[in-house]
Amino acid sequence: MTTLQSRTVPPTAIRPRVVARTGLYTLLAVNAAVVAWFFAQAGFASNTLIVLGRLAGLYGALLMAFQLLLVARLPWLDRRIGMDRLTAWHRRTGIGVVWTLLTHAVFITFGYARESSMAPVNQLVNLAETVEGVLRALVALALILVVGATSARWARRRLAYETWHFVHLYTYVAVVLAFTHQVAVGTTFTASPAARAYWYTVWGAALGAVVLGRLVLPLWRNLRHRLRVAAVVAESDDVVSVYVTGRDLDRLPARAGQFFLWRFLTRDRWWQANPFSLSAAPDGRTLRLTAKAAGDGSAALRRLKVGTRVFAEGPYGAFTTLHRTRPESVLIAGGVGVTPIRALLEDLQGHAVVIYRVATDRDAVLYDELQDLALAKGAELHLVTGPVAPDKLAPRELARLVPDIGDRDVFLCGPPGMMTAVLRSLADLGVPKRQIHFERFSLAG
Repeated sequence: MTTLQSRTVPPTAIRPRVVARTGLYTLLAVNAAVVAWFFAQAGFASNTLIVLGRLAGLYGALLMAFQLLLVARLPWLDRRIGMDRLTAWHRRTGIGVVWTLLTHAVFITFGYARESSMAPVNQLVNLAETVEGVLRALVALALILVVGATSARWARRRLAYETWHFVHLYTYVAVVLAFTHQVAVGTTFTASPAARAYWYTVWGAALGAVVLGRLVLPLWRNLRHRLRVAAVVAESDDVVSVYVTGRDLDRLPARAGQFFLWRFLTRDRWWQANPFSLSAAPDGRTLRLTAKAAGDGSAALRRLKVGTRVFAEGPYGAFTTLHRTRPESVLIAGGVGVTPIRALLEDLQGHAVVIYRVATDRDAVLYDELQDLALAKGAELHLVTGPVAPDKLAPRELARLVPDIGDRDVFLCGPPGMMTAVLRSLADLGVPKRQIHFERFSLAG
């Protein structure tokens, strides 16, 4: 393994991602402790299975609320952690929700069956028929299991995104059913007005965050900025740039490296949102996205007319200079992943080395702009071409292009395979993880 020695640098302020992550962990831990305290205050049943089942149900519901917070797209969290990491945490939390709620249902059923001497299936039917809210809870559990099954990797590969997203919306139905079940029959809440008020606050905050981040904020921003297509420019045979203008864009909190979910309000595409990164740093007058014709949505951009109304959700993403730890940088782009890299180069201060990996010179989108920017900012620009094998960004090649790479921040964007290979090379070179910045979504083009 080749290891590059980094110079000793003065300690820096706590990183924004660490602050946000610590805040989320603390929030979850504090609420878990509060739930346990209210649970203990309500008293324990004589049946151990029922006790464990009730506690599992409480923590399952708390995890559901935490899940909502993770996908609420709150700007403060998104800028510091990134939608890709928040989504990954949401997915892992979902696994916890499934298992805790299954544990709740099984333990409660077997616990009451032990007391009544009924068969577990008969006991479950009896609970559904005689206890308020139990049937709602069973429907909620069934919906959660369906959503969990369709979110598994093997299922996601076989489902269209629109189908998966539609099924996923049933999570909100499950949330409402589970909440009404708990406040109706949960002994922790029926026994204590304070616990009941706390539970309403937790769920109100979680659902409020979703409504704010995914509905109110996008609607307000689009009403305020009134975005429209200003120009459509063909960059190559299969790559196009779209310039978007609007009102008061200097007040839109967009940064180089971020992306939007774009809806171009044409008759045949108004319903489809596509994620594209900004390919130029926001200047307060226009926003620019650059996309390769990889699907129907991106191919249709070439046919957009000037004046077309645009609905954009965002900006999203933590792939920005907010997370810099070093005064100098390396920007590594692959293919159309150059779009946020080109925007970042415009925004970065300090010396930068740009490495652009493409199959052939003809694939180097926006290369002329990169050359002009590199010249203006005193940056080094390396165009790396050729087939996938041998690896042109192997550790030895990266060390040759950037001998002091261990002393720099590394910003990386490109196809998944290339990103994985480069991350492996950076690890072999001993570049600290805190200096490596990337997002796992295929959102650059």
